[in-house]
Amino acid sequence: MRLTRRGVLAGAVSFPFVRRALAAGTDVLVIGAGAAGLTAAKLLREAGATVTVLEARARIGGRAFTDQSLGAYFDAGAHYIHWAERNPWRQIAQNLNVPLNEEGNGGFRVYRDGVPVPETERRRRRAAYRDLENLIEATGSLDGSFADAVQGKAPELSAAAGGITLFALGEEPERVSVQDYDQLWSGDDFIPLGGYGTLVARYGANVPVSLNTPVTHLRWGEGRVEAETPNGIVTARTAIVTVPIGVLQAESLRFTPALPNETLKALNGLHMGALTKIALRVDRSRFGTVEATDLSDIDSRGEATSFEFWPDGQELVLAYLGGDHAREVCRAGERAAIDFATERLATMVGGRIHEAVKSGRLAGWWSDPYSHGSYSIVSPGHLAARQALRVPLGDRVWLAGEASAGGGAMTVGGASLEGQRAASEVLLRLQRS
Repeated sequence: MRLTRRGVLAGAVSFPFVRRALAAGTDVLVIGAGAAGLTAAKLLREAGATVTVLEARARIGGRAFTDQSLGAYFDAGAHYIHWAERNPWRQIAQNLNVPLNEEGNGGFRVYRDGVPVPETERRRRRAAYRDLENLIEATGSLDGSFADAVQGKAPELSAAAGGITLFALGEEPERVSVQDYDQLWSGDDFIPLGGYGTLVARYGANVPVSLNTPVTHLRWGEGRVEAETPNGIVTARTAIVTVPIGVLQAESLRFTPALPNETLKALNGLHMGALTKIALRVDRSRFGTVEATDLSDIDSRGEATSFEFWPDGQELVLAYLGGDHAREVCRAGERAAIDFATERLATMVGGRIHEAVKSGRLAGWWSDPYSHGSYSIVSPGHLAARQALRVPLGDRVWLAGEASAGGGAMTVGGASLEGQRAASEVLLRLQRS
């Protein structure tokens, strides 16, 4: 949805002040208890500031969530500690004595409509990914899309572009800025034992958070901020807003005064991807063995789905999909998603999967009202959007999260670094007043 000043100005209608105040005289209000919010709250509290943290969900962690509802765990959201050389979560894991594992390699197979592709095609596909990386680096200052970059090139390059944007970013190639992707940090990737979401929850366990408390209206004028929630009004001197940009674009959180034009322009240059996971709980003894633990299939409609067997040694199979196809699956609901993943997998491994699947879960961030997508994507032609989100609103409100993290965007580590940045700037602001 395109965010408009008209929509934001709808928040100018006064709300009643008859409800009790949840907090008064707080130095900093932190909205959202994901990685950015928890990191900011910890830094602020350590510096001696008074902090109130409000979280819409019934848990902390945001899009870092380890789901254990199937009797086996899987990361419904973030899974890897990316670019570990500079990622703060590597040190956090070490401080909490959480082992970090490197990604295993149990073999990879590519299918088309359930039929394995020939080895010659597989080699061409692998070469195409290398060629695409070189092509992206050669685009220079042109901020076009992945689709633009491969236009007129070999079909394998188009397939590689879709493979990167759909499975790594959750979006169609024509909607992803090549330049933004090229600026993302790279490095070693590690997997926290027990799940990334579990690690984030342990890290934030000592942060007081008001759960089930969504903020629907934020006033940020007249020397303070006031947040309206279903449970009452919260007041503070400053605020750090860490909700996903999908929430801001859906106008679930309104602002008075209206957001500045520069902030609106930045938000309109971004959108949420739809990287989606479907977890199938599988009786491994009934299913038997597989020749490879990572399978990818492209059906007759050109829609791609990837499957990972036994992640972290769990008796699970995870289906990954992105883009418009993932959005359709999310809208169809959990039962339909489980059936889809089971039937798609059956075309590759046979009907034995039907007897082995015991239950399933849809991690559908696209249909989640507190995220409206997996993580932020820069639209072609809007390379400056992430940096523009860092500009505070009237020296009173700071936006922080993975969307504004530059090279660390779309990661938990980037969100935490942005939480640190916002908290440091707020502390300077408080010292001046």
